[in-house]
Amino acid sequence: NLLRNKVMYFVVALLAVSFAVIGCADDGASEATPDVAKPTIVFSDLNWTSAQVQNRIAQFIVENGYEYATDAILGGTLPNFQGLLKGDIHVDMEVWLPNQKETWEPAVANGQVVPIGMSLGKDWQSSFVIPGYLAEANPGLKSVEDLKKDEYKDLFVTADSRGKARLVSCVVGWSCETVNQAQIEAYGLNDHVEVINPGSQDAMFADLNGAYEKKEPWLGYMWGTGDPGLLLDLVKLEEPAYSDQCWATTKACGYQDATILIAVHPSLTTSAPDVVEFLR
Repeated sequence: NLLRNKVMYFVVALLAVSFAVIGCADDGASEATPDVAKPTIVFSDLNWTSAQVQNRIAQFIVENGYEYATDAILGGTLPNFQGLLKGDIHVDMEVWLPNQKETWEPAVANGQVVPIGMSLGKDWQSSFVIPGYLAEANPGLKSVEDLKKDEYKDLFVTADSRGKARLVSCVVGWSCETVNQAQIEAYGLNDHVEVINPGSQDAMFADLNGAYEKKEPWLGYMWGTGDPGLLLDLVKLEEPAYSDQCWATTKACGYQDATILIAVHPSLTTSAPDVVEFLR
């Protein structure tokens, strides 16, 4: 009930902001040049829930408040970011750093994308999460290094894991897919864990929820704004602390809390400056 009330309050607040913005946009509508065709603004419909919720709210405001047509292209982090660089996509509501740091920083430096400002703020994420009930039952399982011990590795062995601990990693096409694999290699876990990359967010959540309902062992990747991160008792296994040097080299360290940004293609700053200002 508390979560439901918070969600309802959030939605009401967003609608209030939406109508306020629409009202402001209507006040200046008479100043627009009627004979100039407005472009269709294409959003990056990233295939996870928070990004799609943000897109629908932003699209509603852009269409009804600023009178632009909008569209959305569904895809993962990596292909959709390339679409943004090419100009096939104009707005990305969730650029996750440090996950996308390797492609993000050169793109900003080269003027291929324009950072607009904060999106969701900070968010935790981890490649190595277990349910709280499993942590209570196995108090010695505290860190990623403990996964090398047979007594804990065996907890996660399944029929499809080839005698290793089954680890549900990132969705195919997300930037964390390559980050997680680099972490596993850097920790020397290749001989101890079998990585499973689900095909979608829904498949990942279903895998965790199914194990959680049965109180079975589960090991994998999760982040704070995913439904399981909000609703379930999850425990992150200990890792060495994040540092820029570690992340730029081996990635033998935990994730830094994510900084999540809004970005636009440079063409939008001239074709729809009012929308860019709204997004700021």
